[in-house]
Amino acid sequence: MIITDFKIRCCSLQDKNFVPQMLKSSDSSGEIEFLVYTITTECGHTASSFGFAAKSAHGSALLAIKALRPLFIGQNALNREKIWQDFRKADRWWSHLPIYSYDPADIYLWILASLQANQPLYQYIGGYKNQVQVYCSSLVLPNSDAYVAEALEVKNAGFKAYKLHPPNHNIDEDLAIHQAVREAVGEDFNLMSDPVAAYSLNEMVRFAQELEKLNYLWLEEPLPDEAFSALRELKSKVNIPIVGAEVLAKHPYSVAEVIATNVVDSVRADVSWSGGITGVLKTANLAEAFHRNCEIHTSIFHPLELVNLHICAAISNNSYLELLWPTDKFSFGLKQPIDIKNGIATLPEPAGLGIEFDWDFIDNHTFQLIEN
Repeated sequence: MIITDFKIRCCSLQDKNFVPQMLKSSDSSGEIEFLVYTITTECGHTASSFGFAAKSAHGSALLAIKALRPLFIGQNALNREKIWQDFRKADRWWSHLPIYSYDPADIYLWILASLQANQPLYQYIGGYKNQVQVYCSSLVLPNSDAYVAEALEVKNAGFKAYKLHPPNHNIDEDLAIHQAVREAVGEDFNLMSDPVAAYSLNEMVRFAQELEKLNYLWLEEPLPDEAFSALRELKSKVNIPIVGAEVLAKHPYSVAEVIATNVVDSVRADVSWSGGITGVLKTANLAEAFHRNCEIHTSIFHPLELVNLHICAAISNNSYLELLWPTDKFSFGLKQPIDIKNGIATLPEPAGLGIEFDWDFIDNHTFQLIEN
């Protein structure tokens, strides 16, 4: 299982119906860029993973291939922990890659091993359940009516909860949106809020107190994830659970202090930003030791969400799989969709991820292959 080849495809999807302003972007091209990492071993085995590309698939791939290819070539693909630790040391010595660069490489090591073991990935990790509740998150919508309409769509589609990313125009408008959504969906449907650190500490205390009255399930990233003292003060003044740490680099070490010193009630991690499957499992296990949840954060593209689903099924301290709404905008890249009925995702049982990549789609949307 010695790795002999490592390559990255740079891919671009043009979707005129996709509006990047919904992600607070000034780019109006309608273009979504992503990566596909692939390794090959000396015995002819291959494995691949989708990857985040931020604003540039080309730029992200160049950084990743130059830093990671020398680390992987010649390594035993089964030595995931060794490679993960080697990367951590190498990244400190001048690589300093974006938080999403290593993760696809770690993912395909796990996929390859589970394929060779002829086990579904979640059972190879250590299965806990084979069905997971799913909630959907908004993008950034223009007004209250849009959030209400979308929340009702999500509820009527059978999903188990809905999370708002408010427009952050001002706190009163955002609170009015949250109230309108609660009134529309009723009291028996879970709602969450993620303002993405938009307001000051004092404003967020008021915001959180109002969400408590509206029976929101949790408040996510109310302040910057690294603002430990401010988050502790907020947490001391409200009862709504505070969730955070998704954008902290270097999981699990960066979140150890968050958990141990009671900065938030639950932490966030995902296979795209938190060190791959290895990093997420370390964070989830650390959180479990402190009797806290590790809520799995969206990885946007469904081939990565499928990996998140396997994680959700392999750990006990997580509530939901998160998908962005509308789900069809991000569901490309798989030969068949993730099996979700009445808001419950059922794990595929074939070995590995259990659903094959759509290689015709990938090839048709590849604009560059980076090999060295």
